[in-house]
Amino acid sequence: MNDINVYPYNGGSSFTLYRRPFRSFCLGNALRFSRLPVFLPRLLTNKLMDLRISPRSVQHETLRKLRHAITTGYFSPGERLVESVLCERMGVSRNSFREAIGILAAERLVIVTPNRGPSVATMDWEEAQQIYETRALLEGEVAALAARHRTADELRTMDVALADFGRAVTAGDQSFEISATTTFYNALIEASRQRIMGDLIHGLDARITWLRGKSMELPGRVHQSLSEMTAVYVAVEKQDEAGAKAAARDHVHAAREAARLMFDREEDSGWLSSTKAP
Repeated sequence: MNDINVYPYNGGSSFTLYRRPFRSFCLGNALRFSRLPVFLPRLLTNKLMDLRISPRSVQHETLRKLRHAITTGYFSPGERLVESVLCERMGVSRNSFREAIGILAAERLVIVTPNRGPSVATMDWEEAQQIYETRALLEGEVAALAARHRTADELRTMDVALADFGRAVTAGDQSFEISATTTFYNALIEASRQRIMGDLIHGLDARITWLRGKSMELPGRVHQSLSEMTAVYVAVEKQDEAGAKAAARDHVHAAREAARLMFDREEDSGWLSSTKAP
């Protein structure tokens, strides 16, 4: 058989293709096709792309949604988290649900009681007070460091968050108030360059989010909170480290007193004692 001269489509020099058995041709001459269109290897690679969804994404979403439901007060302190009901509502497996509950229990947002299952954690005032005191120490340091390191972009984010908080107060939108507060403190933590302190603050806040929400219902508290956060911002903007630390601590201490009043009211009503897990 005669050999075949192959002329590439792009006008390059020709090369010779020998008439050998097909198997031998494929193995022996594969590297001689360097002049084939470059999109062919990419096309073959895309055909083999793994498009499967990892079970881990389901587990992550299960954890995220349960944590959000707890910290926003959708599930009340002491409320049971019935596995069969929630698995059906969320459309997840029992295994994914149990893994999420295990992580939430480690975060102390959930209590798992033998023969009863998981329930939203409750706390007494002594524990809540310790959380507020720890927050005051951490947030004071974070504010001082933010005053030292803040950038124009971080100041702008805090300023916008304060404006959003003011609009939320006017509209009486508590959910937006909490969201704006979170944005403000995220920017403050970012400006401090203290990621570890930030993680600790977020963990503590998650455990008392319900109480924070209740304290905002105290007449005049949201307006006072806006004034306190503005004082933190002004000190950070001026790079007044001592002033920022003092303003941040004052804000947490005022929040603690508001929370104590609301805690006492809920306890007197019998609501807290009736929902505590055994």
